[in-house]
Amino acid sequence: MKLVIIESPNKSKTIMKYLGSDYHVLASYGHIRDLSISGEKNLGVDINDNFKPLYEIDNKKKNILRRIKAESEKADEVYLATDPDREGEAISWHLAEVLNLDVNTTKRVEYHELTKRAINEAFDNPRTINMDLVKSQETRRILDRIIGFELSTLLKKKISSPSAGRVQSVVLKLIVDREQEIKNFKVETYYLIHGNVTINKHHIPVKLVDDKENEIHFKSLEEATKFVDDLKDKPMNIIDVLKENKKHYSKPVHTTSTLQQDAYNLYRFDSKKTMRIAQKLYEGVDLGNGNVGLITYMRTDSVRISPLFINLAKKQIEDEYGKEYVGVAKTTNKNKNQVQDAHEGIRPTDSTLTPESIEDKLSKEEAKLYRLIYYRTLCSMMKEEIYEHTKVYLECNNNRFVAVGEQTVFDGFTKAYQNIEKSKRQGFAIDVKKDDSIDSFILQPKEENTKAPSRYNEAKLVQTMESLGIGRPSTYATIIDTLKVRDYVYLEKGFFLPTEQGVITTTKLEEFFKDIMNVEYTSQMETKLDEIANGNADELTTLTDFYAPFEKDVEVAYKDMEVVKKELQTNGEVCPNCGKPLVLRKGRYGSFYACSGYPTCKYILKETPKEEELRPCPVCKTGHLVLRKSRYGSFYACSNYPKCNYIEKNSKASKK
Repeated sequence: MKLVIIESPNKSKTIMKYLGSDYHVLASYGHIRDLSISGEKNLGVDINDNFKPLYEIDNKKKNILRRIKAESEKADEVYLATDPDREGEAISWHLAEVLNLDVNTTKRVEYHELTKRAINEAFDNPRTINMDLVKSQETRRILDRIIGFELSTLLKKKISSPSAGRVQSVVLKLIVDREQEIKNFKVETYYLIHGNVTINKHHIPVKLVDDKENEIHFKSLEEATKFVDDLKDKPMNIIDVLKENKKHYSKPVHTTSTLQQDAYNLYRFDSKKTMRIAQKLYEGVDLGNGNVGLITYMRTDSVRISPLFINLAKKQIEDEYGKEYVGVAKTTNKNKNQVQDAHEGIRPTDSTLTPESIEDKLSKEEAKLYRLIYYRTLCSMMKEEIYEHTKVYLECNNNRFVAVGEQTVFDGFTKAYQNIEKSKRQGFAIDVKKDDSIDSFILQPKEENTKAPSRYNEAKLVQTMESLGIGRPSTYATIIDTLKVRDYVYLEKGFFLPTEQGVITTTKLEEFFKDIMNVEYTSQMETKLDEIANGNADELTTLTDFYAPFEKDVEVAYKDMEVVKKELQTNGEVCPNCGKPLVLRKGRYGSFYACSGYPTCKYILKETPKEEELRPCPVCKTGHLVLRKSRYGSFYACSNYPKCNYIEKNSKASKK
């Protein structure tokens, strides 16, 4: 018997179906062990012994591991088939260590899609564990543990902030800095001259420009109005018409980052939701004959596509749209930090499984995301769109105007892309010649205001993180979710705004940890981790270079950072167990009221009672009386508590 160890149990049936009865598949359910919370500062890292990690097995995984160990001892051969990324490589190594498997000989299997061809090919060509990838992931984990634990402990003591992180805090800074830019921005009003000219009974939009085709700005409405009035009786003529065929190229297949961006822009899926749906499509959907993996692995920085898939997809394009639509696959990635070129981009596993043919087998959200991935992939291998770009130059009293128009000559990839999103060409869509006469024209001032930078929405934040090289696409969803859960940011009309606590946290971290909060420093650290993964940098040197200056900053912060006490919001009630006030707490699943005596008292108010509004408060006059409960029964109190302490007995409760 041959034992195969994977991460997710959802894949086991599919893999067993492809491999046959000689193989037995078990799942580790992700990581089986992690850094312990022990040692100096509870870091789980022995700093004095060359940053030696102190690992411990997850209590929840002990039964799972016991079963895997028993099966591995009986097996003729063990295959480690965890996910094809650094995290998966690290999990394979941890399994090998715990199961006493030889790292140099144990077979590591890597596949990027759950199809029979991919699985069989992977098992026919196993490799051994890539220890450079393991070291890179281990270094990342140690860095994140040291920074996260030490800064979080400091911030809790000093400013009551729940956490900090190597990448998390830098992303928070982006949001805080953007909000400050918006607050400091001074709006200026200016005026442009826009209008319409009528040519052959067609209205064409025009605008006033200078010799370099930049729009001319007027400082006041009076000045702009006078300019328009002076041209009312003057003739306007066409002085030139320039036509040029231009090409509009499709984009390459999705990476993790671009998938998250597109899913938000088109469907308003946040990153966490996008990755959850993509995971399901990757692990497989039952199409009638068991689970079938619909897309390749969804955590990737690469846009490479396998030659086999390219050939099959081109045949699909030719059959569906015609030979003239078949183009060249786009497989170039400009990502300077890319270290996963062995991976493919995110694409469908089978080009013949069109979104329309399997729509009834998917949920609405799964169907949307699969459609997006499918047609983006198809479009990446199709011919470019060709359109005629026309510029009409006009003159009136020695003033220059321009009109721009575009018309599609050959629709190319947009013929398929319209299944995702309708595309429109800009400007007018008629044929204009230099000798055409202008029937009439209307000009008018158009008020414009200088605009402050826009706040980050989910897509823009992901795009910014990627362009700055901070974090990794596979971690974006977790980072953004953590900022929400920690109550550092909130969403307003789809845009991120920092909370007061988020601003305080960023201010204090910037004051004492300039390196950690520096985008460039964080990006350089990611590059260093990539170099370790490529075998071009040393794990110990990286950690040593980081730790000494960081510890000095921590010492200074403990000494000099002022304590800022956070006022806890109460609901006016006390704990029925110990009598201490109930205060508002934040958790992963929302807000709740709990005893202020935590951790000594762990009482949580399961459901906040609805306030029963009665008469106005007889003392402060501005509040109203609401029904409260305590360990001694119910009573009425002012809604302005604690500013107003007025209470009165609940006579109904007393009678009962």
